Amino acid sequence: MPMPRSTDHKQGVVLLDTRQHTPDHEHSVHLKLAERLAQLLHTQVVAPEASPSAHDNLYYLPTETLIDPARYQEMGIVSDQDLFGGMVARPYMATKAISHPLPANARYPLGWTDDFARQASDALLRGYTVFSLADARSAAALLLRDGPLRIKPVRATAGRGQTVVTSMAQVENALCNLDEKALSLWGLTLEENLTQVQTYSVGQALVAGILCSYYGTQQLTRDHDGEEIYGGSDLVVVRGNYDNLLQLELEDPLRLAITQARLYEQAALQNFPGFFASRRNYDVARGLNHEDKARSGVLEQSWRIGGASSAEVLALQAFAADPALSRIRASTHEVFEAPKLPDDAIIFYQGDDRELGRICKYARLRDYDHP
Repeated sequence: MPMPRSTDHKQGVVLLDTRQHTPDHEHSVHLKLAERLAQLLHTQVVAPEASPSAHDNLYYLPTETLIDPARYQEMGIVSDQDLFGGMVARPYMATKAISHPLPANARYPLGWTDDFARQASDALLRGYTVFSLADARSAAALLLRDGPLRIKPVRATAGRGQTVVTSMAQVENALCNLDEKALSLWGLTLEENLTQVQTYSVGQALVAGILCSYYGTQQLTRDHDGEEIYGGSDLVVVRGNYDNLLQLELEDPLRLAITQARLYEQAALQNFPGFFASRRNYDVARGLNHEDKARSGVLEQSWRIGGASSAEVLALQAFAADPALSRIRASTHEVFEAPKLPDDAIIFYQGDDRELGRICKYARLRDYDHP
């Protein structure tokens, strides 16, 4: 077995922005994360060269899950030691499209496999992924037999763009503005709608040979338009893998969420050739279905920078600074007004963003037993 390559001698950390547009507030957070990753790797943030190569021995912070391993191998991204994020072979693998199987006889993109949903079935809510409008209508008709369903654009974040429907007329209204070309590439998910939902965050991060695993809950907030969106995460982080996390005293719903996240991840590792990730996060929802029965399942994966990443990186720094430290609490907060900040707040962005208006993003580290 080959020895893993050392990350101790990376020559710099590069912020790799692969998106057409990155809002100011996100770019600011990404730069601060890059600085802290550079501290973990005992190097510095460097400006990207026009054509970086493997000989440059750089560590990358991509803004998205990278797609197409062959494309990035020339840059030196060949394993989870080369980036904070993940790599997949096909576009749909980077989205929540993988969280459901196809309906019968549906269209599908190159590389699609039903084996993932089959292997991860105990971790999934009831639903379908589709890549055409006709299949979306068929899937909706099937799901509506058992109650309301939620239509979810696979590339939207923070809960934006989702629609709950109870009739085919509402389905048609929700589908009318979809771009068929984008739908055929990325997909669309339709799943059973849950009420009284609690969303758990479960994940792992690996940087400079330090692995941490965590569970947590998400908070909601309202943006300046009054829309309820993601407002931060409160995490319990342990040094080590999911087994270390499961050794904590946990309530049954939380233990189930961690087990489902791990099953989902194992299915991805076994069924998506070329997939690897150093940052792995899973949203697991628990709520009531239309019959008021409790349901739990993984909503989506995040193999890229996410809302909880500032907390993850702060926890990794704490573990690096204190080898005896085994667990810690870390939280992220997104507030759309001028908040009164706690004394231990570590600000990642505070200002008047051109798109969102006034917003503050900060993180905190606390002892495990601290409320």
